[in-house]
Amino acid sequence: MSRVGKTLIKIPAGVRVEVINSDDKKRAVSVTGPKGVLLQEIRPQITVVISDAQVELKRENDESATKALHGLYNRLIQNMVVGVTEGFTKTLILNGVGYKANMNGQNLVLNLGYSHPCEVKARQGITFKVCNPAEVQNLNLGKDGIGAVIQISGANREQVGAAASDIRDLRKVEPYHMYGIRYSDEHVIRKESKSGKGGKK
Repeated sequence: MSRVGKTLIKIPAGVRVEVINSDDKKRAVSVTGPKGVLLQEIRPQITVVISDAQVELKRENDESATKALHGLYNRLIQNMVVGVTEGFTKTLILNGVGYKANMNGQNLVLNLGYSHPCEVKARQGITFKVCNPAEVQNLNLGKDGIGAVIQISGANREQVGAAASDIRDLRKVEPYHMYGIRYSDEHVIRKESKSGKGGKK
């Protein structure tokens, strides 16, 4: 991870990166861009240096734990820069008889075969989108069990991933008919349905 930690992070135009020192001696990195503001607390073992439109991280020693933090914070700050400029998106595929996805204001309403619809409230910084047929076709998702397609977007990669995971858990995909919710890049090993040939003769 030390090689990752030594990588310089370029600050694109329109993005501001700052080191914030609080009264209780805690430090954090703030990244501001077109898509919002993100904050990441930094442990004392790592020093953040900002100069010449780039961010450099230095570690105070070569202990394995410090090396791990060195690489971790480098990737986290890099993700923050990408998040406030481009953002992150997770795509989920719904497949099943009667499965539907609709928007209720900013919230997502899913019909997943239960006796009642499931409403997912949009967290702060997270937006939901139900793709129309033309958008689904442009995504090139293949032909294996595709019903409704929804996208979860936001500047914070961790929050986007957590929101997508929570939605997927509402109806995990089953391997026989591919009914359920899965990620667009998720590989599900499909099983053959039971044929009943093992009965008594």
